[in-house]
Amino acid sequence: MDFNLSKEQELLRDGLGRFLSTRYDLEKSRAAAKTGAGWQPDIWRGFADELGILGAALPENVGGIGGGPVEVMVIAEALGHALAVEPYVDTVVVAGGLLQRAGGSAAAALLEKVVAGSAIVALAAAEPGSGEQWQDASTVADRDGDEWVLRGSKIVATSAPLATHLLVTARTTGGLSLFLVETDSAPTGIEMHNYRTIDDRRAADLVFDGLRLPADALLGQEGRAWPSLAQARDEGAAAICSEAVGCMRKVLADTVEYCKQRQQFGQPIGSFQVLQHRMVDMYMELEQAVAAVYLAVLNLEAEPAARARAVSAAKATIGRAARFVGQQAVQLHGGMGMTEELAIGHYFKRLTALQFEFGSTDFHVARYASLTKA
Repeated sequence: MDFNLSKEQELLRDGLGRFLSTRYDLEKSRAAAKTGAGWQPDIWRGFADELGILGAALPENVGGIGGGPVEVMVIAEALGHALAVEPYVDTVVVAGGLLQRAGGSAAAALLEKVVAGSAIVALAAAEPGSGEQWQDASTVADRDGDEWVLRGSKIVATSAPLATHLLVTARTTGGLSLFLVETDSAPTGIEMHNYRTIDDRRAADLVFDGLRLPADALLGQEGRAWPSLAQARDEGAAAICSEAVGCMRKVLADTVEYCKQRQQFGQPIGSFQVLQHRMVDMYMELEQAVAAVYLAVLNLEAEPAARARAVSAAKATIGRAARFVGQQAVQLHGGMGMTEELAIGHYFKRLTALQFEFGSTDFHVARYASLTKA
């Protein structure tokens, strides 16, 4: 099996890496996350106009380049290395995949806006009491003439405060369905409680109280949304696994460099064998994570059970590696590792949050076990 990138994929990786190294300042991005809009719209515009990465994995008929899971892996890893907070995974990977599979003119028009960088789309699927089981939605959508009426609530809808559109799951008479909600039109019947997460992302809890939607707000077939949602969840999980690899590469490199410079007893602490062993262990965890990501990415287009097994194996491996690498990096930096002044503290928070997105480590261990029963 060939794990080498194609020439085009290498150019994508290198071009994005150069852009982020020269244009994406960590201090500026943290300031925007904490006190500003929560992201940098000019960076997002650069992603669309200068790099074209927002359409790299989307089909050509909506203005994309027609790439696939490997392109997403390359992009997500680079964004993780730079600790970018812009909603690439939520908008392009998760929402983009859902819109593609839903089909229809409304979905195609929105995808064109995503590629152009003029639309941000977020999924609202998790609910209070349902834990990590997206299919157990209690939000309902009832028909009223030519309209749909939504009632219910969602929690931790990441990127929702930034979004121009939401994709909302709701129970209909036919089963689980997916609806498109335009947030920039300030519809009545929706309350959005915004907040900043521990890793400087923006998320929201939503309450739908009689939100009225037109008939064409239904995406795809009524009651048949779950297979597409399950696939979107796996695609999102694989993407953030790639993002975690980028984070861990940066954390390991910074830790090794710090241990070369930090002096104790008249010599660099990196010369102490016990600390060298720790850094080797960090490297081994990283390499296992890389292999697990390849497994997931290369199985994203497989049949659902094989895809789910590969993604759960990767997410569980990444969860363990992210925890170990992050904790060791903080310890090797001493008390400075948790400060706002060093990048390590910010990366540690993101690596911690990544362990719970699109299913926690425990969730994926249990799912993998259930899928591999004899």
